Amino acid sequence: MTYRWTPSALLPSKHVFLVGGAVRDALLGQTVRDHDYVVVGLDVEQMSALGFESVGKDFPVFLEPATKEEYALARVERKTGPGYHGFAMDVNGVTLEEDLARRDLTINAMALSTDGTLVDPFGGQNDLNTKVLRHVSEAFSEDPLRVLRVARFAARYPDFTIAPETMALMKGMVEAGEIDHLVAERVWLEFTKAAKTEKPSRFIAVLRECGALARVLPEVDALYTIPQVAEHHPEIDTGIHTEMVIDQAARLAPGNIRVIFAALTHDLGKAKTDPNAWPKHHNHEELGLEPLERLAKRWKIPSDVKQLAQAVCEHHLNCHRLTESRTGTFLKLIERIDGFRNPQRVYEFVLACEADARGRLGLENRLYPQAKMLTHIFEAARAVSAKPFVEQGLNGLEVKEALRDARLRAIRQAQNELKAADTPAKAAETPPAVRKVSP
Repeated sequence: MTYRWTPSALLPSKHVFLVGGAVRDALLGQTVRDHDYVVVGLDVEQMSALGFESVGKDFPVFLEPATKEEYALARVERKTGPGYHGFAMDVNGVTLEEDLARRDLTINAMALSTDGTLVDPFGGQNDLNTKVLRHVSEAFSEDPLRVLRVARFAARYPDFTIAPETMALMKGMVEAGEIDHLVAERVWLEFTKAAKTEKPSRFIAVLRECGALARVLPEVDALYTIPQVAEHHPEIDTGIHTEMVIDQAARLAPGNIRVIFAALTHDLGKAKTDPNAWPKHHNHEELGLEPLERLAKRWKIPSDVKQLAQAVCEHHLNCHRLTESRTGTFLKLIERIDGFRNPQRVYEFVLACEADARGRLGLENRLYPQAKMLTHIFEAARAVSAKPFVEQGLNGLEVKEALRDARLRAIRQAQNELKAADTPAKAAETPPAVRKVSP
């Protein structure tokens, strides 16, 4: 271990250790962005006497007066009630190993001394080398949030496997009802972190494997095993399609939680269609709005995230059909997703729809001309201003009608520009599949 770090000069080096994610990332050869420090052998009074400012409400955390970095006293926790709030804490005489033992995964339960010595009592380094996510101890089962954290780490490290005994423990936690004590804010926070990973679909897949998806995201869990038309969805299963779509969204819009959440929820209505009509799903766009509203309310989804998801849920088929659409259809779509008042929504809407088109087995790299088409036409329509009509003395309704006519003319001109640019050679390069994108 060659990673070097420097603790506060106020603390004797033998009392302080670098712990958690910083050690894990250093061992993986990744950039260490956040430093978490644990102090062993000192108490609250001694830390205060050294000049540290106590800021922890739930447990003793101190700010270094010069750097403002956080230093936490080593602690142990004891389960006293359901959920992740039901804990009592002790910081008196707690050893480093005892502190590490309370952590979730072995890869997060390592420490590094100031001289570079690795402290690894639970085999975290070996699990890193063999790419295994493994719980530290049975105390893992006392905190339901850890189920979501394991799913998030699985998304962050998609080539890692979950130890069978850890998955069994997670299933037991779900069956015991522990997962039901999670509050909306914590679930949403873990999802937003998972959405910023390389493969957010693993977050969903792991939660489903342990049974937690049916508890925290029943609307998505209901999509699995629902068939789709094989011609347009070679993956068949709507749940698998959803996983593929959110991975495409993460590729097209890395870290954009609005786009990724819209991708996750765009087909919720397929669980509400008539099973007698499967694998077809008529009107699934409108049917998806109710479960989306329910999910957004339960998770306390931010309004901007919810609004984009609603637009994509209701209108993604309209976007897919744009290659066959008339001038007025473009304007109606832009108006219905509130594009003129919220231009960013148009660009994010297109990304989510493109993710849907590409989130299909064997079609991951298909072309999606609708994206260029809608953005080009939107920019032309958006450039039309109401100012000239106001200056002409038109009233409110007259301005609205004149503005709409001018936007239609701008859209028609933009369509002609696109047609002129689409030479026969370019058209020949476009796979037939992109000319008709199915629901």
